Amino acid sequence: MAKGITKRSQDYSRWYLDIVAAADMAEHSSVKGCMVIKPTGYALWEQIQRRLDDMFKETGHVNAYFPLFIPESYLKKEAEHVEGFAPECAVVTHGGGKKLEEPLVVRPTSETIIWSTYQKWIQSYRDLPILINQWANVVRWEMRTRLFLRTTEFLWQEGHTAHATHEEAEKETRLMLDVYRRFAEEYMAIPVWTGVKTDSEKFAGALHTYCIEAMMQDRKALQAGTSHNLGQNFAKAFDVKFQNEQGDLEYVYATSWGVSTRLIGAIIMTHSDDNGLVIPPRLAPLKVVLVPIWRDEEQQKKVVERAQKLTENWKSHISFKVDDRDQYRPGYKFNEWEKKGVPIRLELGPRDLENNSVVAVRRDTGEKITLSQDGLLDNLTDLLEEIQTNLYERALELRNKGTFIEDDFDTFKKKIEDPGGFFWVHWCGKTDCETVFQETSKATIRLVPLDGEKQNGQCMVCGQPSNERVLVAKAY
Repeated sequence: MAKGITKRSQDYSRWYLDIVAAADMAEHSSVKGCMVIKPTGYALWEQIQRRLDDMFKETGHVNAYFPLFIPESYLKKEAEHVEGFAPECAVVTHGGGKKLEEPLVVRPTSETIIWSTYQKWIQSYRDLPILINQWANVVRWEMRTRLFLRTTEFLWQEGHTAHATHEEAEKETRLMLDVYRRFAEEYMAIPVWTGVKTDSEKFAGALHTYCIEAMMQDRKALQAGTSHNLGQNFAKAFDVKFQNEQGDLEYVYATSWGVSTRLIGAIIMTHSDDNGLVIPPRLAPLKVVLVPIWRDEEQQKKVVERAQKLTENWKSHISFKVDDRDQYRPGYKFNEWEKKGVPIRLELGPRDLENNSVVAVRRDTGEKITLSQDGLLDNLTDLLEEIQTNLYERALELRNKGTFIEDDFDTFKKKIEDPGGFFWVHWCGKTDCETVFQETSKATIRLVPLDGEKQNGQCMVCGQPSNERVLVAKAY
C-alpha cells in the first residue's frame, strides 16, 4: 500500500478521496461544492471527451453551444421538468448592478433553452432530423458532494436531437445508449448492464430513460450514462411543429442523452488499488513512462542517450515520457507514476544497456517483464492491449461474483448489507413496492433490463405476479 492512501478494505470512501489526492487529479475549491480539476484529472477528461466525440461524429452528430443562462419562464414551461430540477437550481436575480426583469437559471440541463431555439429552426420535415451535441458545464445545487462523482458544478456532454417520428426518436435513444455501453466496455474497461429506468427514477420530462449501470469495487452501482426519449413533451411546451410530407402540422419528437466527469470517478472506483490510480490504456493520457537509472554522470549520459534513441520514433504511435529529472531518485519516480496510474513503467539502467533490454512494470498487476530493446514499440503496444483486456476481465469477474438472484425479501435485506452487490429480483411494477425497496434497504431499482428474458415469478415485496427480474442495488 502506498503511503498516504487508506486501504479499500478499511474505509472505501476515504480510499477514493486519497486516490484523487495521491494522483493529483482534483481538489476542493474555495467555492463550496465545486472542484478544481488539476492537469492530471483534466488530461483524463480530455481523453474521454476525444474518444466519445469521435463516436458521436461517427453516428452523424455535430457539436454546437447554447447559453449558460436560461430564462426562469422557460424552465417552468414543462411541468414535470421544473418540478424535478427546481430544488437544484441556482438563480441569478441581479446583473449589471440592477435587478433583472426576469430571473435567469444557471444551466442545470439544456432541454428548455435548446428547444426554444429549435422552435426557430424547424418548420418542415426537411429540417429534420437535428443531431446536436454540446460539451458544457452545468450547475446543480448539491447538498452532499464528492469529487468527480457529485459536485455543484461539473463538466459533461449533452446531446439534443429532433425527429419526425416516435420511431426515429426511439431508435436514436437506443443508438446513443449503445454508444455509451461500447465506450464503457471498450475504452473504460467497465462491464455495464443496460436497461430502462422505472417511472420514479426517469429523467424529469422524459417518456423513457435508458441507462448503463456499473458495479464499483465496493459492490455499489454507479449510473454511468443516460439516454432519454422525451417524446413530444418539450416540443409541445415550446410549440415546435413541423409540416410533414402530407402537409399536416405535427409536434417534433425529441431525445437527450449525456455523460459527465462522473466517468472519471467510475474509472477510479473500478480499477484503482491501494497503491494509487489505475487507468485503462486506451484512455491513459500517458501510456508509458521510461525512467533512466544511473549512479554517476558517465552512466547518466549513456542511459539518457539510449532512452532518447529508443523513443525517437514513438511520438506518432504512443504517448510517453522519458523521466530524466536528476533531482529525484528512481524510487521516488516509480512511486509517483504508480500513483498516477500510468499503465507501463520502463526501467533502463547500465546493465540493461549491456543486455540490450528494458524492464517493463505493469500497473495492473505489478508484474516485471524483461523486454528486448529490439521491436520494443510493438511489444509495448501488445502489452497495453493485454492490460486493457485484463482490466475488463477483472472488473467482469468482480461483477459476476457480486451479482445474485434472490427471491426472499428478508434474505435480500441481509445480503444487501453484507456482502452487498447487484440483485436480480422479481417486482410487480408498482411504485409502492419500489418505495418499500428504498425505505427498508436504501437500495433502488437500477434498471429494468432491455430485451430481458421473461421469467414468471412473484414480486419479492407483495407476492403479486411478475414476469421478469429487475436489477436492484445500493448506488452512488
